[in-house]
Amino acid sequence: MTTQKSRATDLALLGATFVIAVCGLVYELVAGSVSSYLLGDSVYHFSLVIGLFMTAMGIGAYLSRHVTDPETTFVGAQIALGLIGGFSAMILFAAFALIENYTAFLFLVSLAIGALVGLEIPLVIRILEGRDALKVTVSNVLTADYIGALAAALLFPLVLVPQLGLMGASFLLGAVNLVVAAMGLWLFRARCGAGLRVAFALAVLAVGIGAWQSEAVLGGMERRLYENEIVLARDTPYQRVVVARDGKRVQLFLNASIQFDTLDEHRYHESLVHPAMTRAPRLVRVLILGGGDGMATREVLRYDEVEQVVLVDIDPEVTALFRDHPALAPLNGGALADPRVEIVNADAWEYLKDGTEPFDVAILDLPDPKDLAVAKLYSRAFYSTLISRMAAGGVIVTQATSPLYARKAFWTVEATLAATLDPFSGARTLTTIPYHAYIPSFGEWGFVIAGARLSPEPRRALPEGLRFLDEDAFPAMRRFPADMAQIDSEAATLFDQPLPRLYEEGWSEWFQ
Repeated sequence: MTTQKSRATDLALLGATFVIAVCGLVYELVAGSVSSYLLGDSVYHFSLVIGLFMTAMGIGAYLSRHVTDPETTFVGAQIALGLIGGFSAMILFAAFALIENYTAFLFLVSLAIGALVGLEIPLVIRILEGRDALKVTVSNVLTADYIGALAAALLFPLVLVPQLGLMGASFLLGAVNLVVAAMGLWLFRARCGAGLRVAFALAVLAVGIGAWQSEAVLGGMERRLYENEIVLARDTPYQRVVVARDGKRVQLFLNASIQFDTLDEHRYHESLVHPAMTRAPRLVRVLILGGGDGMATREVLRYDEVEQVVLVDIDPEVTALFRDHPALAPLNGGALADPRVEIVNADAWEYLKDGTEPFDVAILDLPDPKDLAVAKLYSRAFYSTLISRMAAGGVIVTQATSPLYARKAFWTVEATLAATLDPFSGARTLTTIPYHAYIPSFGEWGFVIAGARLSPEPRRALPEGLRFLDEDAFPAMRRFPADMAQIDSEAATLFDQPLPRLYEEGWSEWFQ
């Protein structure tokens, strides 16, 4: 009987090790995702979080040698993990929106969770010590830990974030840690005193209230962050989507970065779309990469020549919102429900590699190249893939960040397009037309038109009903004052990509 009871305890602790690994990695992914959502540069922040977490695990493992009562310490660590991990996303959002000292709290949360997770494995090994050979015990514990890491890596993007969002995922895993603590209280009940039981009860109460009020708390922080009424907020597998409203004014934020404001979005979208459309020889098939809000599609459909628009946006929830939502679809004039529009929810590069039918115009309404995941869509390799999908005389236009705030990044985008080979000649490179416009929500903003046989002058008149652009405006948009004038820049390649660094350097100089 004693042997059976001991074996049951061993299996329970190995199961706990698996669960701890799942929870620890999910907390790590939550911290990295929140940082990327709020601050951009996913590579930097995930690298930072992973480095902090692994270092803290080493510290926790070192500190475990000083533990004299591994059973009660194991239970206490689980209670602490449930609290800190459960509240981790809320703490980080609050640090950004309310305290404005985000980095310090990111360090504290990552170090605390990492140290507690690092403490657990040595404690479990010590508790199991003597029941099997040491090599068997270590092998079993590490196997459970590594399999748990794999489970977390699959659950996080496929289940937890799509179904619960970042804050919901952290509270769920906090509750799971408390379940492990409850198991420990039962297994080691002879050693656990009243203090641990009270701490456990208070932790359960705190995590329960936190989970219950999480949406209200997040809504309050977002109202402070965005200042206006939040009419829609949700996490998708790709980003945090927030729609704010002030009377008739509507703003879209993706990962806390403004994408449009109905007061001035016409300036951006007219500037992005029409200079390219008026210079293309044909307008039968138009490709839009990004632009899931449908505003660029609305401008493209002003031309009667357009027979098909293919909109490629990776996030199906965004395109569905701006196609079907009664408050959002009217902002693009119902463009995404137009029968001429085909919506493809896919990665832009993967779509280009798989297709064959050529396009007359390609409009790149992509996020800024603030991290490597997006910057690959501003590389010479990507532009070469794109130009191979264009018809003879096809025209490309991209938004290219600010030539004032990120001057080096802007001219690097232009240089990259200018270095892309014309597939029809095999020797010449693309011709470019850089230009800029003032968008109050963004500041001075830049665009680049490119093509193999690009006409410097428009081939057709602008459509009627534009609110910003006219025939006289574009020549002025092509002139760059001295502080935005062209500078020597190298083309960005897929494996030598300077854009995230140049983007960050430029914006940091203006906005510390």
